[in-house]
Amino acid sequence: MHIVVLGAGALGAYFGLRFQEAGAKVTFLVREKRANQLERYGLAIQSPHGNICTKEINWETDPSAIPSADVILVSVKGYHLSGALDQLRPLVNKGATILPVLNGIEHISILQREFGKDHVLGGLAFIIATLNDKGHVVHTGKFHDLIFGPLCAKQEKVIANLEALREKAVMGGKQTKHILYELWKKYMFINAFSGITTATNLPIGAVRKHEETFQIAIKLLAEMKHVAMTYGVEITDQDVTEAIKKMEQFDADATSSMHQDLRKGLPLELDHLHGGAIRLAKAKQLDLACMSVIYGMIKPFENRE
Repeated sequence: MHIVVLGAGALGAYFGLRFQEAGAKVTFLVREKRANQLERYGLAIQSPHGNICTKEINWETDPSAIPSADVILVSVKGYHLSGALDQLRPLVNKGATILPVLNGIEHISILQREFGKDHVLGGLAFIIATLNDKGHVVHTGKFHDLIFGPLCAKQEKVIANLEALREKAVMGGKQTKHILYELWKKYMFINAFSGITTATNLPIGAVRKHEETFQIAIKLLAEMKHVAMTYGVEITDQDVTEAIKKMEQFDADATSSMHQDLRKGLPLELDHLHGGAIRLAKAKQLDLACMSVIYGMIKPFENRE
């Protein structure tokens, strides 16, 4: 199986190298700066599940130079998706299927409109990882899960092949027939967790100390559940309860990737995540009062690169 990884940040580099370790052919489709880093330092993973260090990696900066691929693992930030479409097109035209693992929901319909429903799988990932100054992956925490599933009937074969490879690889996860449910469940949690930590500029422990503040995160969960239900996805009260417990059980200094980006002065996925939820709600004549306030509070810090 040939997997092209578009977006060799911490997430893409981790799962791409794990797939390569399991026997897949993997090509990293990267920008010139990242290509120079890969050529100089190779690629490595430092992880509780085992380390990898290799210079035997395939990379390209031009998608037209890649003869073909079975799957494109798309792990770019939401604000880079529009610029990635031209990178995907040559490979999709040669028969590749797209596996996006972005947070949110809107990217699914964007990719389906561009490339057709048959070419877009549903996918998401759970991992806490970052890149060090050499561009190597530093993975912390126990989970490293890749979850994927079909969005139409014609995708069963590629899903089966991916699952067979995933089972051989050093990673968790699963294939599922209910990928939209999984996507919305994560979207609900991410919008609440990233929204409250970024808007307050505080880790979750400091948020939890103030019941009035923590209640805002709970209201964000409720709003996201309501939106999901209007789109026919049955997010349950138990799902909301589990999301609350997750935030209650995090280490006090735990925070979201959006909050980390805020601290670093990097662009934020605000429009892709919270803006996307507001647009999806508006299309169903819903008003997300709490989400709109959080969106407005974070907006001045969205683009600072």
